[in-house]
Amino acid sequence: MTGANSHYRAHLFFCTNIRPIESRRGGCGRYNSEALAKYLKVRVKELGLTRVRVNTAGCLHRCALEPVMVIYPEAVWYSFTNEADLDEILTVHLIAGGRVARLICPEQVQLKDELLAHPAR
Repeated sequence: MTGANSHYRAHLFFCTNIRPIESRRGGCGRYNSEALAKYLKVRVKELGLTRVRVNTAGCLHRCALEPVMVIYPEAVWYSFTNEADLDEILTVHLIAGGRVARLICPEQVQLKDELLAHPAR
């Protein structure tokens, strides 16, 4: 799962980007993603999970699914809405090594994001 030189067993990045309200692309920060990242950081610490890092990030370019996070090294993308979703990801993905299928971002969304970023003229 992780290489011998990997500092973290799991590294979670939460998009916390905020765009102007009139932006068509939205922004994960509008959906409380920074507070939810802080919540998960506290939960990881409470549970004594080692070599797990929770970070905030700027735009991760999956705007159609806001808010999003990605877990490396597996590169599993999740869209979530609340603390219960994050608890499920924590329990199923980080502790049990599974995946929360209902929260995984579909690959097609990247195409939708690219169209929003570069609309036809």
